[in-house]
Amino acid sequence: MYPYPPGRIESITGCMFSGKSEELLRRLTRCVYAKLPFQVFKPEIDDRHGEDCIGTHSEQTLAAVNIPASHPMFILDCLLPETRVVGIDEVQFFNAGIVEVCEALANTGIRVIVAGLDLDYLAKPFGSMPELLTRSDGGVTKVTAICACGNQATRTHRLSKNKEQVEVGAADKYEPVCRTCYLAKHPSA
Repeated sequence: MYPYPPGRIESITGCMFSGKSEELLRRLTRCVYAKLPFQVFKPEIDDRHGEDCIGTHSEQTLAAVNIPASHPMFILDCLLPETRVVGIDEVQFFNAGIVEVCEALANTGIRVIVAGLDLDYLAKPFGSMPELLTRSDGGVTKVTAICACGNQATRTHRLSKNKEQVEVGAADKYEPVCRTCYLAKHPSA
């Protein structure tokens, strides 16, 4: 018999506007009803909903601890002893150390729920999300948005001309698109 209950890593992924943060909030809200102590973390680079909360495009918010994207190990420093569930939003912005953090949490019996983009605006794997998907023993949920053409959107098209991989924004900078529409906008892809 193990000295603690088994932990796990659950991943929620998809393109922009697909409801990743909504699904994360839904799962964390269920923890309230189950009286499971939880904490929420986010990279400080994502300030769209304020410094101390995560949010959805439908304006739902939940308090969160801001962590430097280059120092995900700070999550372990901020963890309260009673915490049984950890939610991490916009996980793709953290450096590769986030994988070790999630594994360490799960190995001590904590349920870890991560949400993040699987692909960047060039349809390339984004950050540590692909690695986290392979380690998700608690399941992977792939959500989609709706493309303007009516098909399921699985990719994110950047509206701005910025070529950096990371540009935090919402509808002012991005739109969800299906594969066909993505290829029409990025013929060299």
